[in-house]
Amino acid sequence: MTDRSPDRDDPVHARDRLVLDVMLGKLATFLRMCGYDAVYALDRELEADDRILALARTEERTLLTRDRELAARADDSVLLSAPDPVEQLRELRAAGFRLELAARPARCGRCNGVAVAVDTDEPTPEYAPDAAEADVWRCRDCGQCFWKGSHWDDVAETLADL
Repeated sequence: MTDRSPDRDDPVHARDRLVLDVMLGKLATFLRMCGYDAVYALDRELEADDRILALARTEERTLLTRDRELAARADDSVLLSAPDPVEQLRELRAAGFRLELAARPARCGRCNGVAVAVDTDEPTPEYAPDAAEADVWRCRDCGQCFWKGSHWDDVAETLADL
């Protein structure tokens, strides 16, 4: 079975590139936190199956979907059956996906942009800790800040319980 894990030495350049159909938005956040380059179809305003398939082909992405017909039309797809994101994670683990948090945030959970470290002297938004007091990362695309706080711990616990 193919090892479908992000490159642990360089989490910014995940080995697997994924596209998730419109039914898998919550799953995208988990996969991004694991370092996967996971495009969610609605983030790119793609609802039509033909447009999702075109994206998968042109960007050489594996399609994750709950739609049997869509999966059958894709060059490379994983068909998920569970409606619940945690159960979907279990299905992906069974399919050979490595599901563990990256050593540092590599992808934005909101938009899938690349996350880069914030310098200790850079200001952070009010919602984020001071970069001089905690490790903070910022999305290059949308500006969202990330740190290893309670959400990180919750996701780690969810992944450990799979």
